[in-house]
Amino acid sequence: MPDPVTPQITVRGSSTARHRPELATVQVRVGLEGAAPDEVHAGATRSQAALTETLEPLHDPQDGPVTWWASDQVRTWAERPWRGDGPLLPLLHHAQVDLQATFADFTVLSRWITEALAVPGVSVDRIAWTLTEDRRRALVDQVRTAAVRDARERAQAYADALDLGPVRVRALADAGMLGLAPQVGQAGTEFAMYARGADVGGGGDLAFTPQDVAVTTAVDAVFVVASGAPTGPTP
Repeated sequence: MPDPVTPQITVRGSSTARHRPELATVQVRVGLEGAAPDEVHAGATRSQAALTETLEPLHDPQDGPVTWWASDQVRTWAERPWRGDGPLLPLLHHAQVDLQATFADFTVLSRWITEALAVPGVSVDRIAWTLTEDRRRALVDQVRTAAVRDARERAQAYADALDLGPVRVRALADAGMLGLAPQVGQAGTEFAMYARGADVGGGGDLAFTPQDVAVTTAVDAVFVVASGAPTGPTP
């Protein structure tokens, strides 16, 4: 008699771990415009220098509060405003420069942004909340292990429902690598950084309330009934 077909159980396991942000990278922009190109460029250069002077004393790659920062060169261009069929307007000159800084102390970040916004032409583009590299690696290991465990528990639950007995893994891969279409946000390991905006505190400084950084991973796995396990309902 032919051997019975060994049932295969294909499942997707997933896991998410969250941790409060440990680093915040802020991107600010100096943008000025005017009729005189030299004055606009000089103004942007002065604002860039003012920001640089506030960051340099805070910079320490190991201990912070600023672990890294960088600034672009001042960019300039001109455009002629358009008023339909009206008279030709004079050129409007622009000067712009971007600056980024990573803070390990969010209280200092809040105070620095308050000071930076007082510099002519400065605006805050965005803040990215992240983890240190050691923390990120630890969370990745944690969610990968938990995702595999979740896949095994799912497979065993299906096997128990059919009275098949214990299962063993035949194939394991990142989501989508076994031919199954990954769901949105479940391809490999992903990071999600959230922040709740900024409020002005009583002392005038900006008060940030970042949400947790979420690390999510998903795996696909194929399980079969373990050798010697029952292949049908118990009499």
